[in-house]
Amino acid sequence: MAGEPGELFELHLERPELDDLGNPVLVVALDGYIDAGGGVRLAVSALLESLEHTPVVTFDVDQLIDYRARRPALTFHDNAYTAYQAPTLQVHRLVDEGGTPFLLMSGPEPDVQWERFIRAVAQVVDRLNVRMTVGLLAIPMGVPHTRPTGMTQHSSRPGLLPPQEDRTGTIQVPGHLGGLLELRFGQDGRDAIGFAAHVPHYLARSEYPEVARTLIQATADACGLLLPTSSLDAASAELRTQLAEQIAENGEVADVVRALEEQYDAFASASGRGLLAESAPLPTADELGAQFEAFLADREPPTG
Repeated sequence: MAGEPGELFELHLERPELDDLGNPVLVVALDGYIDAGGGVRLAVSALLESLEHTPVVTFDVDQLIDYRARRPALTFHDNAYTAYQAPTLQVHRLVDEGGTPFLLMSGPEPDVQWERFIRAVAQVVDRLNVRMTVGLLAIPMGVPHTRPTGMTQHSSRPGLLPPQEDRTGTIQVPGHLGGLLELRFGQDGRDAIGFAAHVPHYLARSEYPEVARTLIQATADACGLLLPTSSLDAASAELRTQLAEQIAENGEVADVVRALEEQYDAFASASGRGLLAESAPLPTADELGAQFEAFLADREPPTG
């Protein structure tokens, strides 16, 4: 039988430090469901590398993770095991560039006890006076990298985000912790929003820093935070140059990107149409992604 939700985490702050937080937002950026282009992972890394941060909550991953499904790395050196890369699921306190504190929950998505974990997060939210949670995702989509990064936005109640047209209708998606947390929080009257950035399907298996930059900027705009993106800006510019070279050298890739541009532009200029207009069959994400990865690998500087 599962224990109390409060037994899943340890809070590292004392009362004065809790009061100093004010009413922060909690950004939820978990690893394990879908992260096209490494967008969420890159966003978490950029924030933790750029901003002052300290852990404020640590969850007991032994109760939440199936190690056989996602085996942590062991280092074997000189005929001995020398290190273990233990998974961590934590909430960090960060301070934005304007001095405003906010919270970031990152680490592996729990494999088990989702409902109990969500109740534990609710206790954390109450203890830390969180005013709103923000979920981040990066999803593959049939869009070209030469157009602005699209975004699916959602919220636990109307009014938390600017009004937008419903372009998806009713669909079913695989269950994931972030989505269930937003649903349960909404049912409990808690404010929660989410951003799912659209990654060109042919770049879903590669690092795509532009989508991380888009997720960070969307969070900043929605929550009134000043968040850095300069490191991602530079990486995005470098990748755009590499992709332009690939398109110039590979006619098949150029044709596919051109077709996606036409579909994107048709959708942008028409009302009430699906995400993609009807077109000739396109290569799969794996097929086109493999071509891009091979191209980029050939241009990586030699090591050693």
